[in-house]
Amino acid sequence: MGFTISSSSPEISFHCLESIISQNKNLKSVVPKSFGRRLSSVLNRKDIHDGGVVKKACVSRRSVSGHLEGSYVGKKQLDEPSSKLGFIRTLLIDNYDSYTYNIYQELSVVNGLPPVVIRNDEWSWEDICHYLYEEKAFDNIVISPGPGSPTCAADIGICLRLLHECGDIPILGVCLGHQALGYVHGARIIHAPEPIHGRLSDIEHNGCGLFHGVPSGRNSEFKVVRYHSLVIDPSSLPRQLIPIAWTSSETNSFLGIENLDDFDRRATKSDNGLKSSNSQEMQSGSILMGIMHSSRPHYGLQFHPESVATFHGKQIFKNFAKITKDYWLTRTSSSNKVHYSACMQVPNVTRLFQDVARSNKHSVNGLDRKKHATLSNLVNLSYSRNSKLLKLKWRKIERSISQVGGAENIFRELFGDNRAENTFWLDSSSTEMNRARFSFMGGKGGPLWKQVTYKLAEKSCSDSKFNCGGDLSIEDAEGSVTSTYLENGFFDFLNQELQSFRYDAADYEGLPFDFYGGYIGYIGYDLKVECGAHSNRHKSTAPDACFFFTDNLVVLDHHTDYIYITSLYENTSTNPWLDKIEHKLLNLKIPHLKRKSVSSKKIPREGFAAEKSRENYIQDIEKCQEFIKDGESYELCLTTQMTRRVGEKINSLELYLNLREKNPAPYAAWLNFSKQNLSICCSSPERFLRLDRNGILEAKPIKGTIARGISPEEDELRKQQLQYSEKDQAENLMIVDLLRNDLGLVCEAGSVHVPHLMEIESYATVHTMVSTIRGEKRSDVTAVDCVRAAFPGGSMTGAPKLRSMEILDALETRSRGIYSGCIGYFSYNQTFDLNIVIRTIVINGEDASIGAGGAITALSKPEEEYDEMLLKTRAPTKAVVEFQEDN
Repeated sequence: MGFTISSSSPEISFHCLESIISQNKNLKSVVPKSFGRRLSSVLNRKDIHDGGVVKKACVSRRSVSGHLEGSYVGKKQLDEPSSKLGFIRTLLIDNYDSYTYNIYQELSVVNGLPPVVIRNDEWSWEDICHYLYEEKAFDNIVISPGPGSPTCAADIGICLRLLHECGDIPILGVCLGHQALGYVHGARIIHAPEPIHGRLSDIEHNGCGLFHGVPSGRNSEFKVVRYHSLVIDPSSLPRQLIPIAWTSSETNSFLGIENLDDFDRRATKSDNGLKSSNSQEMQSGSILMGIMHSSRPHYGLQFHPESVATFHGKQIFKNFAKITKDYWLTRTSSSNKVHYSACMQVPNVTRLFQDVARSNKHSVNGLDRKKHATLSNLVNLSYSRNSKLLKLKWRKIERSISQVGGAENIFRELFGDNRAENTFWLDSSSTEMNRARFSFMGGKGGPLWKQVTYKLAEKSCSDSKFNCGGDLSIEDAEGSVTSTYLENGFFDFLNQELQSFRYDAADYEGLPFDFYGGYIGYIGYDLKVECGAHSNRHKSTAPDACFFFTDNLVVLDHHTDYIYITSLYENTSTNPWLDKIEHKLLNLKIPHLKRKSVSSKKIPREGFAAEKSRENYIQDIEKCQEFIKDGESYELCLTTQMTRRVGEKINSLELYLNLREKNPAPYAAWLNFSKQNLSICCSSPERFLRLDRNGILEAKPIKGTIARGISPEEDELRKQQLQYSEKDQAENLMIVDLLRNDLGLVCEAGSVHVPHLMEIESYATVHTMVSTIRGEKRSDVTAVDCVRAAFPGGSMTGAPKLRSMEILDALETRSRGIYSGCIGYFSYNQTFDLNIVIRTIVINGEDASIGAGGAITALSKPEEEYDEMLLKTRAPTKAVVEFQEDN
């Protein structure tokens, strides 16, 4: 069973930002600061044990009134009211969270204008005062959630001072921002009765303006998603802070909702007919979920209104917009009220606000926050002076896949010589339930073919003080190798490569797939340092990225049974490869004898050696839960690896064919890079990210796994057990919200939606819980921008992503390497499709390694998490051991 949750908002594009002026004499220079928050600052304020990993946190009340200077308590905003716009201009403060851009998407639709997003350490106090009080560039402020505590200056940045001194501008704090509002006025921050992450609660409120049109109380159709370990102590609230929302300690199962249609109706219900509770007082024993200031337009919400599963979240943002408009109208002179009303009819924004938005060059995941540009600007990028015009020719073969012996026979006969050196196969070996449709295969041979190999520098760090680049080698079709150092990293190189291609879309008209030639290979997990992560503690033994540029392809359509061949070229009208490969396919013989199946009855003599013992892995799980308890993360995807010496003579292709037979998967892959002595045998069931030719982005994260049952009855029982597990629902929801955030960085406002939530997919050995997130790519971002915004896949990190990756780097004792990265293609016309590298055997030299792990949450039971990690290694480890025993 699954859910469909779609945005109820119409598509909106903000053309008012297309004419932004690049220079403004009144605009102050804003220089982004480096990522000042480090794991060391987490450890420094806690007790240190067990090799520098947190054992227990102590969060205490701290007086803030003495060390926050009241130098700019803003009478100026009231004394000199500005001409406010009908569009709401929001400054969104990002506390290094992974849900900020879900708020951004909601505000873009509700406000009629995208907010300006800055990190909490990006602007100086002088910058803040300049834009708020001199330029009057913003109508309100929203403070995002984030890891950590408001008692830690590195976690909260400039937000405490904003809340303390800017009493004359509407502010809404969410989660960490809510706690900061309480803390700055003297309330205590304490541990919650239990950490709650990705779980739903009923909310009761007092009917104030922030909750206008929102029901109240248990079973009132107002359920919210909570992500927090810390809370404001309600007994410590000062008189100026008023409780406006609260909940009991109980949580609800997401699947307690009767049906999907009812969920959608409730979540998007209009104001009419909704009733609020008349209760005005918070009941004893309840947990504080919302506060407001008695004399300032400041509000805080402990829960997450932006979550996909929160009911009436959009209504709350609409209410805050109305509060903002009403606030400024009541504080504006009569003459300015007329001007304010007139501005509501003008479909544009002030020149200053546009410049503030465009001048903000701080990056998230290595991606500049570009504002919306025209499509023509993007097209012009493709026609640079170094551009290459690539032409495409293709044919559909008259024989079907089944008529020539199937996918395996095609690959063997066309590319299997010499142990399939320098070949690739993106293999949809599991096509049930329309999970996958096409397979792509090929090898070395075309005139445009080349291999690019990238290794990060020894000190790979995203901090500007260090060198973030690496070494790139390129081997062409003639065997010539050139090497260079990339100061700006691999993603920048790949982006420039793809933008250098020109093409005619008419060339691939009529083809049902989206890959026609281009780059095919893998991106290793350690390239996270080019996507916002601070550093890599460990160095991968394999290249950090390795790709073929392939000009010749064989494509299999498993739905129609058709075979296609495609070929890219530059300066020639003749293409002998098409003729040659077509002749081979038309004359391909079906093998009389099937490949010998590896026996599964033998007892293996020797298995894999685990990187960590059961005891050590469970200790790491417990450490993760301490971090979660202290508010440093909502969910940590802890992993480990297993290795086995297999020797140089192992036939990696035969091993892969054995794996695909035993554990078919929709996003399986075979890659061989002979000069690196590297083979990858992947049986991944998970899509990381896809961009199709229509500009639609799609992610399909997996969170929640259980072993198949022996009998049909037991199998169905296990499937239901997974479906209704509150822990697995919470894991999945956290990553869904994270992927919504990542897509929100690069998608049109209002376009990110969740067509399938928490569906169960069944494979040879496991059932998995899968969700689908989609959005419409903005015209001013490239394919590589989209990948960089979301890499590494959130299902392999946890949330918030940046802090979680820091913690995991400290706990894990070796580089994940290729595992946890992605395998797939980047087509020359900037479509792409990438998997998550899981259930994968990496053969590097004489060793085979397999990575596995799982999401650790507050609800995790360490022994069960260890068993789940082993379950995920079962298929690939068994494939290796049995293959070697039989050979």
